[in-house]
Amino acid sequence: MRVMAQMSMVMNLDKCIGCHTCSVTCKQAWTNRSGVEYAWFNNVESRPGQGYPRTYQDQEKWQGGWVRTRTGRLKPRSGGRLKKLMTIFANPKMPAMADYYEPWTYDYEHLINAPAGDDTPVARPKSLLTGKDTKVTWSANWDDSLAGGNEIAAGDPVLRKLSDQVRQEYEKAFLFFLPRICEHCLNPSCVASCPSGAIYKREEDGIVLVDQDRCKGWRMCVTGCPYKKIYFNHRTGKAEKCTFCFPRIEIGQPTICSETCVGRLRYLGLMLYDADRVGKAAAVKDERALFDAQKSTFLDPHDPAVIAAAREAGIADDWITAAQRSPIWDLIMRFEVALPLHPEYRTMPMVWYIPPLSPVVDVLRDTGHDGEELGNLFGAVDALRIPVDYLAGLFTAGDPEPVTAVLQRLAAMRVHQRRINLGEDRDESIAAAVGMTGQQMDDMYRLLAIAKYEERYVIPAAHAEDAHRLEAQGSECSLNFEGGPGMGGSGPFGEASGTPAPVSVENFHIQRDRQTADTSAAPVDKESRVNLLSWDGRGRPDGLFPPRDDSASADDRDRP
Repeated sequence: MRVMAQMSMVMNLDKCIGCHTCSVTCKQAWTNRSGVEYAWFNNVESRPGQGYPRTYQDQEKWQGGWVRTRTGRLKPRSGGRLKKLMTIFANPKMPAMADYYEPWTYDYEHLINAPAGDDTPVARPKSLLTGKDTKVTWSANWDDSLAGGNEIAAGDPVLRKLSDQVRQEYEKAFLFFLPRICEHCLNPSCVASCPSGAIYKREEDGIVLVDQDRCKGWRMCVTGCPYKKIYFNHRTGKAEKCTFCFPRIEIGQPTICSETCVGRLRYLGLMLYDADRVGKAAAVKDERALFDAQKSTFLDPHDPAVIAAAREAGIADDWITAAQRSPIWDLIMRFEVALPLHPEYRTMPMVWYIPPLSPVVDVLRDTGHDGEELGNLFGAVDALRIPVDYLAGLFTAGDPEPVTAVLQRLAAMRVHQRRINLGEDRDESIAAAVGMTGQQMDDMYRLLAIAKYEERYVIPAAHAEDAHRLEAQGSECSLNFEGGPGMGGSGPFGEASGTPAPVSVENFHIQRDRQTADTSAAPVDKESRVNLLSWDGRGRPDGLFPPRDDSASADDRDRP
């Protein structure tokens, strides 16, 4: 057993109202600069819908994720090393800008400076890529008001797998929102797809990052990621992706998208897992068994044997305590109401979702029934097999049974809590009907409905003794590369003309002129080494030349 820790997220889709606050704050923090105008590390999609980029779930087209060979081994769907080497200069299996959207702004200056006339001036849309007039035809969530319509639903890769009757009936059922970030997978196919080894998974918390110094812009990672959450910065020629806001995580703060979420639908916490089981779990033959296979890799943080193995692996006691208090463990393993997004991609995603129940209640109420009565709710979940099938296509590789079980638990919680709120006697049979106890129902209700900030976000801070190692890894991630999010404010002549502002994150400081080694170096050793690949040719960084020996004579110093 090889115990490792993974920062993880669960989103409760019953609470998402599609306000896009998470997307906007993430945009301002990470991609509000030239080169990545079209990139949204966090985006909110409408379901049914085509998603962003369009039809990204169609892996027959985009070749993302892993496939299982006849020998039981995994290989990237886009091809192994030999194929990548042969096509390294031509990789056509990527979304084009039209599959994302052409970012735009408006000619506001014309509104201000237009001369007086009979007609009202109009601010024309201008492309942020070319600066020319453009026609707005698509955006990051164009499905928002159109999802469920025939034109949009026909392009949904998940809905396309269902029958025509199912599609027609489903369009009448409901619409829900699906926020997405990088999944920070246990078995990331983007890491395996990168020819230069620029994408890596951090050992201490499992966050997947891109080393900007090593990235050569091959863009194989864009193809390899089945969720299409890696973007190419056309200004710097580098790949970029969601960083799980690691500078905030390292000081115990939640991600930007979680902090600013209006619906309080996101939960953050630590999961312990057995790294030795991941490869075997991802390679199980039956795609519908992948959900349970991934759960089998998670380790109980309350188990004395797991605690001992975690300590032996160097995991600190406060991290073990955080894993014991983790809302992610409760939602996935204790209450069993969270599901992974597309486990059939075999990447072992670590951003999970609680499927929406509210539309089921709405349908009951619209038909004149009590939407909060247990028998009615259970019957509705069984009768409305069409939305369950769609949810299964998203979260359980098409298996409806786990989805039904989750919806029944959520329905039972509603009924259980309503009896308490109305002053009626507690009925333990409600919880027993879904394999839970009344106390577990109370705990699940508290976590999903009224949990405080510190209960929703249980994040252990990085240790001071690891600061130098984290600093070196942070520098490798290079938030301060030219055009990167660490560059700071704009000047009077464009984005990069201002004074660079370093990223400040308390326990490590990434500054533009810092030169680091290729590998983690202790502070006493760092001064004596320099990474020539990251040296911009200006100045004389420490470590470029051997230290001067002041004890030598002047003649010795002058001698060639």
